[in-house]
Amino acid sequence: MKSICVFCGSSYGAQEAYGHAAKETGRVIAENGYRLVYGGAKVGLMGTVADAALEAGGEVIGVLPRSLQEKEIGHEGLNELYLVGSMHERKALMADLSDAFVALPGGVGTLEEIFEVWTWGQLGYHQKPCGFLNIEGYYDQLVAFLDHQTQEAFTKQAMRDMVQISDSPLDLIGKFENYSPPSTPKWIKRDET
Repeated sequence: MKSICVFCGSSYGAQEAYGHAAKETGRVIAENGYRLVYGGAKVGLMGTVADAALEAGGEVIGVLPRSLQEKEIGHEGLNELYLVGSMHERKALMADLSDAFVALPGGVGTLEEIFEVWTWGQLGYHQKPCGFLNIEGYYDQLVAFLDHQTQEAFTKQAMRDMVQISDSPLDLIGKFENYSPPSTPKWIKRDET
């Protein structure tokens, strides 16, 4: 594992703990020798995680749609900033550049990004770990719902187990380093007729 992608909010959220967690995440990624890949913005938790990784001497790669760069939210201090044509291109390039994926607190976009790469893993398109940093219980209700999906047989236990949950960036990275993907990504149960 060389690069860790972080999905997170372009705002700061309601609690200071989210900003502290973003700062710690960027620092821990850099101090443990990983490259940070993220959405390329200088605002909100996105800017905080990038600044912290840079301050800790880490390499930071951003991927930003040109339309957002034109709104002057692109981070100017990154090691590299890829400008792409669409959100689809952004997510695909971030996935290609990354070996693991973390969701810090964020909104609908953060959820969409982590769920998409998790789904790609379930379909066998990659074998990279995905995880949620559950800061101050932010993802408690989501984790409960994911468990409910599994109990209701819409998600197989092996697929549910693919996503790691922690309230500590260092612990989550440790889980990633010990991650073993399911051996067979079979998720469709065909009825016998």
